[in-house]
Amino acid sequence: MSWEEFWIVLVICGACMLACRTLPLLFLKGRELPSSLSRALGFIPPAAFAALVANDLLAPGMFAAGVWPAAVPLTAALVVVLVAAKTRSLLWSAVAGVAAYALLLAL
Repeated sequence: MSWEEFWIVLVICGACMLACRTLPLLFLKGRELPSSLSRALGFIPPAAFAALVANDLLAPGMFAAGVWPAAVPLTAALVVVLVAAKTRSLLWSAVAGVAAYALLLAL
């Protein structure tokens, strides 16, 4: 790919990204969204985060190295879920997850 083609692709990608972020704001300005749509849009961030986490936790060949190497991230994730349910704190959930993962790797 030449530099000219690179810059063309970059400008087109930037324009598409800008359009996808600004056009909905322009078209929906001053309009009230239906409550069901507003409620459905609220599920997008947790669903995207769950997909990212599930992709890291459940790899296709995760048991190839044995049961324990596959169980370490799952056990750390369980610790995070328990701490998050108890404290409702993102900070303590992250600290508990990192600590649990480090301790489980040390075993």
